Amino acid sequence: MAHNPLEPTTPGQSTSARSTGRPFAATLHMVLIALMLISFALIAQQSSQALYHLGFLLLIASTFVQIVFGNVPPETDFRRSMALLGMGLGIVAVVFALGILLAPILANLGR
Repeated sequence: MAHNPLEPTTPGQSTSARSTGRPFAATLHMVLIALMLISFALIAQQSSQALYHLGFLLLIASTFVQIVFGNVPPETDFRRSMALLGMGLGIVAVVFALGILLAPILANLGR
């Protein structure tokens, strides 16, 4: 019986359609958590302001990616993960832009 490459494989089963390692999305989830912990350590240190700034920027970037990537299933492959990440970051950018554009209008409503 031939194996259908579109069907999920069991953990012990190896096929040419699936790499033997952890799926990309699961790996990126772990990397993002590690980056957030490193950024907290860089912010907490008191010896270098440059490291503080680096930690702050790293925390902002990893937080935005984590917000989007928290909605990506861990078993998602690289191509699908990047497509969902691009779409999610686009949605976040639109929401921020709307907030920036609407803030003055909404502030004037109360005057």
